[in-house]
Amino acid sequence: MADDKTKQGAADRTRVAAGEGYEVEYFARKHGISPDAARDLIRTVGNDRAKLDDAAEKLKRTG
Repeated sequence: MADDKTKQGAADRTRVAAGEGYEVEYFARKHGISPDAARDLIRTVGNDRAKLDDAAEKLKRTG
């Protein structure tokens, strides 16, 4: 059965969808880290974009 097309909501930009390869790739490219490192961050920090941005910046500073 198809989704109900009348029930549309706004895109949730506050989360990173770890199951979507393109989102992980974008996040990794944005922060200059590998996709594997991005997935590890998502696993440890969660999928909240603001928290992930902070964690990625800390990761880049520490090496």
